[in-house]
Amino acid sequence: MNQLAQTGEFIYTYAYTPDEESLCHLEMRSFFGIDTHSKILKSSIDINPSRSPFMKERIEVLFDGDELTDIVKQVEVIKMNNTTFKVIFVKINDLATAKKVEYQQKRDIERDIGMIIEGEADVHHPDVTFGLVPFDGRWYFGKYMKSEPVWLRHLKKPREYSTALSTRVARAVANIAVPIPEGVKAIDPCCGIGTVLVEALSMGIDIVGRDINPLVVLGSRENIAHFGLTGEVDLGPIAEVTKNYDATIIDMPYNLYTHATPEDQLSILKNARPFSKKLVVVTIDNIDHMIIEAGFNIIDRCVAKKGIFSREILVCK
Repeated sequence: MNQLAQTGEFIYTYAYTPDEESLCHLEMRSFFGIDTHSKILKSSIDINPSRSPFMKERIEVLFDGDELTDIVKQVEVIKMNNTTFKVIFVKINDLATAKKVEYQQKRDIERDIGMIIEGEADVHHPDVTFGLVPFDGRWYFGKYMKSEPVWLRHLKKPREYSTALSTRVARAVANIAVPIPEGVKAIDPCCGIGTVLVEALSMGIDIVGRDINPLVVLGSRENIAHFGLTGEVDLGPIAEVTKNYDATIIDMPYNLYTHATPEDQLSILKNARPFSKKLVVVTIDNIDHMIIEAGFNIIDRCVAKKGIFSREILVCK
């Protein structure tokens, strides 16, 4: 394919349930500094869509215009040489009725643009996929990347317990804590069975784990190894952490495996303060007063629901 100049813009599309909306929006704000209720977002920030459990796809914008005809004129410069391609019209489920493009019209547009591009089209196994989408009164065309649901591979772990975070929530929490992994060192000092560790490590996040319970430390190590990942999990209390970390993730202990009291929870937060630049806390209780007493400020938050059960996720500095 001939070299095309990128615009430096990306279009992301999303899919989530009403219970996941608050969590998805916090992840959006962590990645992009903004959120949106329209399930489509434009940003100059480059995120692999497979990182998020809520992203459907990404278009790396090559051309944009006020009208579809503007795109048609611009794609004339594309020459695929010996590379096969296809064009897809990106489906947005919640567009206003007046802005919806019907199925047959989408197929017609895909065919018409495909006929203009110089090269061999292959609708089944193309080397390159291009995406086209209308957004906020303009049309955008570019390289298309579909999200791969990596977290689905992690649903069945050798070691599990019922109160652990779901893989989707754990993956979003890891993204909220470490949206840009380069140069960032993270820790999960109450890691339990390692659900967050598995998701973080699978995304290339530099994270270590720790827990006071020897059984769950062994389980966490087994889970990490089961998925072909490499990660350090130490046995010991949070009070014995000696290194400093850019991001700390704490899923606050509350279940029968820990017998954690409110005093224990406050102690965990106070012990995390000296080594944590940024703290992401998952809790079933309102612990704002504990966060403040431990010396942190809450800068963002959301609620992750599952039916009648809900957790708060707090971002603290």
